[in-house]
Amino acid sequence: MNVSVWTWSLFLAAMVCGTTASQPPILVKGGRVVNSDQIFYGDVLIEDGLISGVGSNLQVPEGVRVVDAKNKFVMPGGIDPHTHLEMPFMGQEACDDFFSGQAAALAGGTTMHIDFALPAGESGKSLAAGFEKWKAKAAKSCMDYGFHMAVTSWSEEVARDMELLVNEGINSFKFFLAYKGALMVSDSEFLQGLAQCRKIGAIAQVHCENGDAVAEGQTRVFESGVTGPEGHALSRPAVLEGEATARAVRLAKWINTPLYVVHVMSIDALEEVSRARLHGQRVVGEPVVSGLALEESRLWDPDFKVAAQYVMSPPIRSEEHGPALKNALASGVLQIVATDHAVFNSTQKAVGKDDFRKIPNGVNGIEERMHVVWEEMVVSGLMSPMEFVRATSTAAAQVFNIYPRKGIIAPGSDADIIILDPSVEHTISASKHHSRMDTNVYEGKIIHGKVVTTISRGRIVWENNTLRVEPGTGRFIPMKPFGPLFDGLDVRAYMISEVPFMLTPCLFFGLRIVPIIWVL
Repeated sequence: MNVSVWTWSLFLAAMVCGTTASQPPILVKGGRVVNSDQIFYGDVLIEDGLISGVGSNLQVPEGVRVVDAKNKFVMPGGIDPHTHLEMPFMGQEACDDFFSGQAAALAGGTTMHIDFALPAGESGKSLAAGFEKWKAKAAKSCMDYGFHMAVTSWSEEVARDMELLVNEGINSFKFFLAYKGALMVSDSEFLQGLAQCRKIGAIAQVHCENGDAVAEGQTRVFESGVTGPEGHALSRPAVLEGEATARAVRLAKWINTPLYVVHVMSIDALEEVSRARLHGQRVVGEPVVSGLALEESRLWDPDFKVAAQYVMSPPIRSEEHGPALKNALASGVLQIVATDHAVFNSTQKAVGKDDFRKIPNGVNGIEERMHVVWEEMVVSGLMSPMEFVRATSTAAAQVFNIYPRKGIIAPGSDADIIILDPSVEHTISASKHHSRMDTNVYEGKIIHGKVVTTISRGRIVWENNTLRVEPGTGRFIPMKPFGPLFDGLDVRAYMISEVPFMLTPCLFFGLRIVPIIWVL
């Protein structure tokens, strides 16, 4: 789609979804402004839903509301690129919808999320029908959002729908290598999907677990007499996540298209992402906050209600994996922290009381993400506030091609801003959260630092521990194809294709083919 059409589309979206022009101007004064590349003391002026000025001694209009940010951090609102609101799964429907889930997000400092739409229609395989269904779900939204689309089968119709949806503002498609008999695609289907993503400039996302091996493992573990939530972890070990990640990375390299590995939960998967990036491959690794902060022992809790709330896929891993994931995030091997927020309450989880294979998979996180990452990464000294902004906001905006509209505090950007007070200590609890979930996997976790104000498109929606949100005030954010991850891919493909090859002796495997430049 050309630039003029995209500009017109954005204008129409703003007209249809509402304007913030009636909002009074806001001056966020005296805080430490934090972007991914710099931190400085300054003021931020907000007018008509946009940031109109950043600095000191700003000229402000009459009637401006002043928000005191002294001794606080002023940062871009968080972007959660991995959520499942109101999602039908395993015979249940996630209990957070587009209003309750987004309200919870705003209370925690996240001002945009990207949700996964599933195919729908009579066949259950139509991407276009799925997009329409998810748009209807999002009619009650109260903050900005985008969509990824899941691809769970392959046909010419699916390929056409992918092209159609790119023109509608979806620039990423997710493939499942797990959930055999439900969402899983074959390697052949995955390859065709990767090729189509490359053609249309969309990011290929992938859930990496070996679905065939997981299905066999579930049967083996259940038949051995293990029926509780611990069977979930035992039946899908880290090695199966690593195998699928290795396979996905290599297939994406074969097609020469960017790959986004969702919810990297293990050292096994992390090593494959790291190896690919070390060799120059365009691979993005996404840890989720549960993988950074939790470990698997709670799955063995004798109280089913407690244990079942921790069931998600890939599973929360044993204690050595979390520190490795945090170090990888701090060093840039992994780039974007998401949540995989998909909540099923205790009654819904109880359908699997006698069979772990029936427990709906998913944990909370959309409200807790910013605080838990702050505690685990910044308070611990692993990250600076600037690196925190990169991992929770800027990197997602860049990868999904909505930067600098989102992910930065700068003139002209959307006024999605949070104020975090590092001196406030608070404790996470289901009794205080805003999700419809009746439990919280971070129950009792103490956080040193709190989002005290959230501004969404120029509206103060969270202040003094009070939410001010209305259904229907959210806005769909179109995301253009051929984002930064595609820059230079054609040149790279040409250079690789032009390198001459020769046969050389290999100590263990006889002859091998290598580029001539390697032996010069």
